Amino acid sequence: MPTYLDFEDKIAILENKIKDLEEAKSQMQSVNVDKEISSLTEKYNELLSKTYANLTPWQKVSVARHHDRPHALEYINNIITNFVPMCGDRLFGEDSAIIGGLGRFRGETCMILGIEKGNDLETRIKYNFGMPKPEGYRKAQRLMKLADRLNIPVITFVDTSGAYPGQEAEERGQGEAIAQSTATCLQISVPMINIIIGEGGSGGAIAIAAGDFVMMLEHSVYSVISPEGCASILWRNDKMASEAADRLCITAKELFKFKIIDKVIKEPVGGAHRNHEATYKEVSNNISDALIYLNTMDRKERKKKKQDKFLNIGRLI
Repeated sequence: MPTYLDFEDKIAILENKIKDLEEAKSQMQSVNVDKEISSLTEKYNELLSKTYANLTPWQKVSVARHHDRPHALEYINNIITNFVPMCGDRLFGEDSAIIGGLGRFRGETCMILGIEKGNDLETRIKYNFGMPKPEGYRKAQRLMKLADRLNIPVITFVDTSGAYPGQEAEERGQGEAIAQSTATCLQISVPMINIIIGEGGSGGAIAIAAGDFVMMLEHSVYSVISPEGCASILWRNDKMASEAADRLCITAKELFKFKIIDKVIKEPVGGAHRNHEATYKEVSNNISDALIYLNTMDRKERKKKKQDKFLNIGRLI
């Protein structure tokens, strides 16, 4: 059974009516309900399109967090071939929250990084709910530097509510690891493409997303802090999260307007969770276009343009 979000009540009613009619049709061949199914399907598609074209920022947060939405490993398994995982930071240990390794994108060898949340309780615990620890960011640094030496592009899939805030992470230098990882993104001179596929939370996201070409899926979100965290700080009331989402400018459309990201990737009607295959195809095509564009520049030009882009964010003059 699909999981419906709070604002999808009418969508759920129509979809269930269509399923009931289709079931009745399959059980009783003599019953002709094609006209009713066609009419309801038309209403359903119209309602779905209208609803998702007018989502509020807080509703987009819900869509970005939908547990049926494709996660990093699913993109890797469907877009990347011959993926070979590479583990460990060579300093402390392995962090499963950040997936990294070599793979081929449309025949071209690339370094692939992704923050994985997991799909059920077992995998969410394994991947620490997509909250990387310092060793994850140090692994990312190691692999980005390796890509730079091998002169191969870096592709990252970002989906995290933020870096792990636990005591042990702070003891092992979480802030320093995030800062160094962000700096590494800016220092490497090979093409680096970043895709925000769900949540892009705070420094935990930008640590592997400060690349040459940053893209966001249409219903993903990207922010300096979660709406709940912002609400608890500003109003001391996490029930103000919806208000915080409105003010944070966290949607792809707003971030593209402010030149924080470089492109918005269109999602299937009703969100990526409703059509995985179409989403993989659209993301793949956009990665290909970005790689073609970035490969037209030489290394020095590309690196300078990337650094200037991030240095200019927020400047008024």
